Amino acid sequence: MNEIFKQQVWEITKLVPKGRVTSYGAIAKAVGFPNHSRHVGKAMGGCPKDVPAHRVISSSGTLSVPEFQSRLEAEGIEVENLRVKNFKNLFWNPLEEL
Repeated sequence: MNEIFKQQVWEITKLVPKGRVTSYGAIAKAVGFPNHSRHVGKAMGGCPKDVPAHRVISSSGTLSVPEFQSRLEAEGIEVENLRVKNFKNLFWNPLEEL
């Protein structure tokens, strides 16, 4: 995975509004690599502190990183059994909202 891809992933992720979530797949599509959601996940692993990685979750609404639950809840997002409640309503699609 190259640095340009990582930078693009991080830039899109910075745009996810507080109190909303998106998916690894949606970010992958937004940067032009629709089948690379796993690469997005890897890029999030080493992202800078100003990238809200906690707002990027699986397309099923499940948290991939359990430690992010408290950060999401601090933004008013309800999480139960590691799943975001009202996922469809809170979902931010960069292709539609940018």
